[in-house]
Amino acid sequence: MQNRISSLFKIKYPIVQAGMVWASGWRLASAVSNAGGLGIIGAGSMYPEVLKEHIQKCQKATKKPFGVNIPLLYPEMDKLMEIVVSMGVKIVFTSAGNPALWTAYLKENGITVVHVVSSLKFALKAEAAGVDAIVVEGFEAGGHNGREETTTLVLVPTVKEKIQIPLIAAGGIATGKAMLATMILGADGVQIGSRFVASHEASSHINFKNQVVTAGEGDTELTLKELTPVRLLKNKFYEQVRTAYAEGFTKEDLKKLLGRARAKKGMFEGDMDEGELEIGQVAALIHDIKPASEIVSDLMEEFYKASDKLPAI
Repeated sequence: MQNRISSLFKIKYPIVQAGMVWASGWRLASAVSNAGGLGIIGAGSMYPEVLKEHIQKCQKATKKPFGVNIPLLYPEMDKLMEIVVSMGVKIVFTSAGNPALWTAYLKENGITVVHVVSSLKFALKAEAAGVDAIVVEGFEAGGHNGREETTTLVLVPTVKEKIQIPLIAAGGIATGKAMLATMILGADGVQIGSRFVASHEASSHINFKNQVVTAGEGDTELTLKELTPVRLLKNKFYEQVRTAYAEGFTKEDLKKLLGRARAKKGMFEGDMDEGELEIGQVAALIHDIKPASEIVSDLMEEFYKASDKLPAI
């Protein structure tokens, strides 16, 4: 299926696996790439040497294109950028920061650059910074999200109307029908996170994967906007956050409650009570854990079937 995204990344299908902290290691990235999508190593939870190891293993596990997601608020940014350049990574997704800081440097080194945004304002800034494509992530998405609370259904056509570069939709997409819907709205491809968390290859803990597949409607909420907005599964820690708001906790109080390594404790170490469990609203539609290759094939099979049923307009 050739379009602007599959041509840009030289992949078979315009499906990007999101670079999620504690879930997106080399096993998941290589499996998605081998299946025809674009696998992404999530560097947000990795020290520089750990990222280097994951890139090396991914390069051995696949000959297909893959990328690295780098949150731009990372404290050792120079080292991460040096690693992706020196190791010949061809695609970098940036997020959580100003794309103007690193886009030119990456492109000068032959790297395709994509930036993740949650609003039209930041989409226009990313395009002005010279990125090759943009991911627009709606309110439904898991993990850290925008304060605007704009849904994917609204965000995609709003951004599409104003930019010229390729557009990737994210947030609430776990099925082929949803993929088709966002592409009808103007997206050239999709980025999918939550569905790939519930895969055999995801590095997240099996306890977390099981929580995802049993989640229902209303089991997640976007919270902690005073710090960095994040969509969480409701658990004991979430209830502590809710109580904190009811008791009028300050921003500093919330920081102390959050502490350090909450996401690692939950998603990677499997503490379902005290951990921070980041996942999208679409978890309510995810009912099983399966190989990443099967997820990709299921997405495309449903996408094509749904496309065939569309009436002529």
